[in-house]
Amino acid sequence: MQLIHVRHFWGLNGSFEANLELAKSDGYAAIETGTNVGGPAKIKDLLRASDMKFVAALSTSGNSVEEHLQSFRRLVADAVAFEPMHLSVHSGSDWFSHEESIRFYREVAKIEKDLPVQVAHETHRGRSFYNPWITRDVLAEVPEIQLCCDLSHWVCVCERMLEDCGSIIDVVAKHCLHIHARVGYEEGPQVPDPSAPEYRRHLEAHEGWWRKMIAARAAAGHSTTTITPEFGPPSYLHTLPHTNVPVADLRTVCNWMKNRLTQSLA
Repeated sequence: MQLIHVRHFWGLNGSFEANLELAKSDGYAAIETGTNVGGPAKIKDLLRASDMKFVAALSTSGNSVEEHLQSFRRLVADAVAFEPMHLSVHSGSDWFSHEESIRFYREVAKIEKDLPVQVAHETHRGRSFYNPWITRDVLAEVPEIQLCCDLSHWVCVCERMLEDCGSIIDVVAKHCLHIHARVGYEEGPQVPDPSAPEYRRHLEAHEGWWRKMIAARAAAGHSTTTITPEFGPPSYLHTLPHTNVPVADLRTVCNWMKNRLTQSLA
């Protein structure tokens, strides 16, 4: 299994060109960001010149299922012009009822059939897949849906290391298209520094889940997996009281995680 390391632009304050150069110099093969970074033609030219790939990050919005569907249609129509590897979407909302979630994702699955790229729906707080049980139940009724797996959110929501969710993680692994490799802990979605020994058990638990996802993709005949060490800036990244100074360097943390993934998962 080949890991395709992806650098997100969350927390980077430079231009698209500067951020792309940084990602390339740090050893990433692709970048992940929104589609508000410039016209598709210019962005595609920059990516080709750098020999870099693109994962488009999207977020649906609205006050009803219909509005979220309209948002999804509009976002994906715009994103495909960038010719991304795939789309990573914060989709739906945690206030959807079960029936609303099923209706939403059944329609989403129909829309995706006509797209030239695949779509990964993120397991994210505030979204439809914000906890293990809802995700399991939706996937049982709409099995076409693929996921961007970020279980750090579930660790935070459930306030435990998902010890009782092994069978659900096995199911989720079979739907995994893209991985957000951030390490969460019982009281938050991001440890300050995954290299710190006090977070070793959290790191190793997440690595075990990622191995399951990679193994499931290999079993399904895939030869690559895209993976983003998606550690974020403050306030995801802890800061010192009264100063708002980050307790770790975000670039260092992301690159450490990338290098660790190369050793532990490849």
